[in-house]
Amino acid sequence: MKRWDKTSTLRWVCKPLILLLSASVTVSGVTAVQAQPVGLPSMGAASAADLSPYVEKQLGQAIMAEGRRDPTYISDPELNQYLTTLGRKLAQYSPGNVPDIDLFGVRDPEINAFAMPGGYIGVNTGLIVATDSESELAAVLAHEIGHVVQRHIARGMTQQSQTGAIAMASVAAALLAALAGGAGGGNLAMGIAAFGQAAAIDRQLGFSRDAEREADRAGFQMLSGAGFDPAGMSRMFARLMNASRLNEGTGGGSWASTHPLSIERMSDIQNRVRGMPPVRHADSDDYWYLRAKMRVVQGKDALSLRTASQQLQDESRTATGVRQSAAFYGIAYAELQRGNLAAAAKNLEQAGADGRTSAELTKLGIDIAFAQKDAPRALALAEAAWKKYPARYAIGMAYVRAMQAAGRHEATQAFLRERIQQWGADEPTFYQLLANSEESTGDRVGARREMARYYVAIGALPAAESQLRQARDLSRDFYEQSQIDVQIKQVRDSLEEQRRLLQRFKS
Repeated sequence: MKRWDKTSTLRWVCKPLILLLSASVTVSGVTAVQAQPVGLPSMGAASAADLSPYVEKQLGQAIMAEGRRDPTYISDPELNQYLTTLGRKLAQYSPGNVPDIDLFGVRDPEINAFAMPGGYIGVNTGLIVATDSESELAAVLAHEIGHVVQRHIARGMTQQSQTGAIAMASVAAALLAALAGGAGGGNLAMGIAAFGQAAAIDRQLGFSRDAEREADRAGFQMLSGAGFDPAGMSRMFARLMNASRLNEGTGGGSWASTHPLSIERMSDIQNRVRGMPPVRHADSDDYWYLRAKMRVVQGKDALSLRTASQQLQDESRTATGVRQSAAFYGIAYAELQRGNLAAAAKNLEQAGADGRTSAELTKLGIDIAFAQKDAPRALALAEAAWKKYPARYAIGMAYVRAMQAAGRHEATQAFLRERIQQWGADEPTFYQLLANSEESTGDRVGARREMARYYVAIGALPAAESQLRQARDLSRDFYEQSQIDVQIKQVRDSLEEQRRLLQRFKS
């Protein structure tokens, strides 16, 4: 197992993985959790007999509760909605039952993706940027979902070998340390120190050749069934194989090095492609705009941002259609990040030449208006955007921000409650936004109860309990206190269930 510091590249591998971290900040008077990164190893490979889908999901939620607090986790509603929608579209054509699929972005230039217990799949920005079509991106995601469908992760977590037991005990110990730390997280540095069996754990990493072939075939079925170009899988695999060979498994070939791409696997996919009629898949505009955005997002310093901008400048001169528009959009986004508002507005205007529009372009226009401190324009743009794109998380959030800036707090809260009914299960941030709005209008009890709902939704149960106890202390209403007592008990019961689960793996 590798250890990382602030200067190293955090490598997420395509196998069960967790990032644990700890710290806390206050958001609009309501406690929120953040943290610093620490890498944890894979959980190994084994028999699925002892791990039910329910237990696997519970473990995945516990892992994600910590992973969301890592600074490389991309809390971007545009990207996460796109990835999850794409993943669920693929999963509809899976050869077996699939749990709810949740995909999310990770800021890392390595070409990589990884699956975790319970249907959680992380996608590196490096993978998105390296693809040259939506079918190529979908091919890698379909392969990851294939591992979930075949329950390779569950089988890989319960191996009764010595090294498998060490890996599982280490992960469980760190998660138990996080739970013991309460709302602000435990002293996880001490927990991570327990991962001293690095060499033994490393030997557990990776899926077998048979598992890789199963994931390939399941992924191929999903890719073709969902209407993507199946040749995208062979093209992407060839690109990944070359990247891994040229870089000796690093700096661009991480996915290929953790999923060894043999000639046999390549030939199998190519033969399957040849046996099917050609498919011309039209890439979505979302793919191109988000690909350009992620080129900028993965920049970690001024030099990498300049490099990304130069690459986008080159694309804006050579590409046409939506690809050219996306390049100008990426440049505009980069200029906004640097605070060059005039340049951001100019490039956004070029991105929308010939009347081209999209949810991403519209959202960036709202962001630029906010940066220019033109709240009335931001509100007008957001109102129009919501009417045009009522299915987009990011547009809804921008509308909330604009209404709050205009002092329309009652309308904001009503709007957020509707969005929670519509999207709360998939985008818990709406609970957090409602909590912040209630805090700003003086409803301190309501704000903490909503923050508790947010923390429950993301699996941060100690933080949820802390918010509820604060709410109970603030309340002076007997019936409200009784309701909060019930909520506290429910959270405590869930916490105890999670502790028992983790203790089982630890021992």
